[in-house]
Amino acid sequence: MKVGIFGFGRAGRSVATVFLQSPEVELEWVVRRSTKMEHRSVPEFLGFPSNDPGLIYSRDEFTAEELFERHPVDVVVDFSSEDGIDYYGEAAAKRDVAIVSAVSNYPRAKIALLKKFARRTAVLWSPNITIGINFLMLASKVLQKIAPYTDIEIVEEHFKAKADVSGTAKRIADALGIKHSRIKKIRAGGIIGTHEVLFGFPFQTVRLKHESISREAFGNGALFAATNLYGRKRGFHTMEDLLLPYFAL
Repeated sequence: MKVGIFGFGRAGRSVATVFLQSPEVELEWVVRRSTKMEHRSVPEFLGFPSNDPGLIYSRDEFTAEELFERHPVDVVVDFSSEDGIDYYGEAAAKRDVAIVSAVSNYPRAKIALLKKFARRTAVLWSPNITIGINFLMLASKVLQKIAPYTDIEIVEEHFKAKADVSGTAKRIADALGIKHSRIKKIRAGGIIGTHEVLFGFPFQTVRLKHESISREAFGNGALFAATNLYGRKRGFHTMEDLLLPYFAL
């Protein structure tokens, strides 16, 4: 399966690192806004021996049509920005190239655009694409359905300088129908990010906890999304859609 990545910031580089180490995918290219490092090898830049082409291109070098024509891929993974979809979306949908977007925030118009492209190809959008967080949310929803009478608390921990409640914690709250004001936050030292959902039963407690260790977790999630989305029928998908079949033990 051939994959292209849009965006080569800290998250994009971590994703590329995971892809280069996976036998399931071949990294064809990375596209970024900047012309710096243009035509440089991603494996060489990241220090990974690999036979993957993995060249870096700037958005100004090709139109998306030219990019897919000269360097075809099966799946694109987007870690760029909210307007990245404007560059490649139409061309990807036209060629039935699957789209995996991990862009954190989209305005409503961009979400509508993603759904429009989903009429012609498989599209997945996950604001937090880590497997752990998505498993935590799905498992929490299952447990809430099993035991709706439990007390539920959401606790998130981050580095001292982070002021606002995390967007991930808010999404967990939304999934469970809990007000954002009830989220407990802890700020201390250099904590990267921890999210916990506590279920208080009358005579027991259940704690579902996810702790971020490095950005490579985004790569693991993107790899899971790409390999599980590839070959699916057109439509708008979520990580929950891809995870649910694994709950059928």
